[in-house]
Amino acid sequence: MHRKAVLTLSNGSWLEGELIGAPLISSGELVFTTGMVGYNEAITDPSFFGQILTFSYPLIGNYGVPLIGKEGNVNSDDGFESPRIHASAIIITRGSEDAYHWKKETTLDKWLKSQGVPCLVGVDTRELIHKIRDSEKLLAILTPDKPEGQRMLHEKFADHDHREFFDPSLYEVISCVSTRERKIFGKGKKRIALIDCGFKWNIMRNLLRFENEIELVPWDYDFTKIDCDAWVISNGPGDPQNTGDLFRRVAGILKDGKPLLGICMGNQILALSAGASTKRLVHGHRGHNQPVYLFGSKKGYMTSQNHGYVVTKESLPEDWTPWFINANDESIEGIRHVEKPFRGVQFHPEAAGGPCDTQWIFSEFIGSI
Repeated sequence: MHRKAVLTLSNGSWLEGELIGAPLISSGELVFTTGMVGYNEAITDPSFFGQILTFSYPLIGNYGVPLIGKEGNVNSDDGFESPRIHASAIIITRGSEDAYHWKKETTLDKWLKSQGVPCLVGVDTRELIHKIRDSEKLLAILTPDKPEGQRMLHEKFADHDHREFFDPSLYEVISCVSTRERKIFGKGKKRIALIDCGFKWNIMRNLLRFENEIELVPWDYDFTKIDCDAWVISNGPGDPQNTGDLFRRVAGILKDGKPLLGICMGNQILALSAGASTKRLVHGHRGHNQPVYLFGSKKGYMTSQNHGYVVTKESLPEDWTPWFINANDESIEGIRHVEKPFRGVQFHPEAAGGPCDTQWIFSEFIGSI
């Protein structure tokens, strides 16, 4: 019998269920994903930092959690997108007590306990998702019965009292997920600099497929000291306008005219560096089934998405054009320069998890170097 737990929402309502994972109080912004599989990848996605992740699919954990190395390894630890869990907490309808898969190392419950992450089970997550969809922003606090402490998100927020609502969009949070030192991956004739705003490991895996050298660069590094042939700006958490002078430093490297690809947060940073603006979506785009189409055509793709902000159409300068459009709400899903090799996508072409319809974007990018 699991201990009871209560989810208190910022709209004044609450839900009661049971707890698996760590018996800790945790708070954050409520978000959701529609993925039926790929929960390991979603839970370790740095873009979910400070957010409470709700799964719409009712059964999560049935194929367990594979083995991850002691330090985490982008090359070998398939099934993970970073070495640790960044979400504040997890919410699922039903947790699987046992796990059945030949690569299974442990269960979801044991993994969450080892990572110090609480999880609420036994609630109607689809009802909760309706509440999230009906709110422009919904915060929550997960409180177990007889809690044994509070969730430690990062040393930067060590003093935050999780009995109070935590809104990650109010802070600069990229520093909580970015590497602190330059690192080299792979070998090849060309060097690609990957600006780490909280990158998903599958971005690196896709870039390494082309046998180039990848230099992982901290988000706050002096980019003028980097010698490379092309740039990639990764995904990451938070509001793109709460990223300090990052977009101004990116504007500086655009002057060199080297190919650049922005992914998710990277697309928003690219837009800001070009002089465009971003805004918060009333309904964020999250899940593995978001349809987009190539701007100016009827060619469509199914994409994996996880973002709450978007580039505003009317703010794009004359020398920039939309690249992809969301088929549901007509928001911009990608931008590109009309002449220079600069482009960005709001969705995840590396798709871990999700459909692989747009992995050709990596091939096209490498071909432009």
